[in-house]
Amino acid sequence: MTTPDPIRRFVEATNAGDSEAFLETFTADALLTDWGRSFRGREQIARWNRTDNIGVQSHLDIVRIAPSDGACHVRIKVAGNGFNGEGDMTFTLDGDRIASLIIS
Repeated sequence: MTTPDPIRRFVEATNAGDSEAFLETFTADALLTDWGRSFRGREQIARWNRTDNIGVQSHLDIVRIAPSDGACHVRIKVAGNGFNGEGDMTFTLDGDRIASLIIS
């Protein structure tokens, strides 16, 4: 499966440390859930980004991607000053933006 554009931009913005571009990958009312912690809307996602993503210099590499019940299931490798290792992300897209992201 080819990486959908919003997911590609999500990874590129994270790796570039570009918080503005990162937040633009999400819809205004997007939901991000990180191991049970929920963040709704760009303002709350920005807070998560500062503490768990770009704020800890995360670098993401897609290991594999597959469609999953109307969503995209992505196995991702993370390195940086926070979590390091592989994990799963499930993206639901709305046009050219991310409507929800579940990290598990």
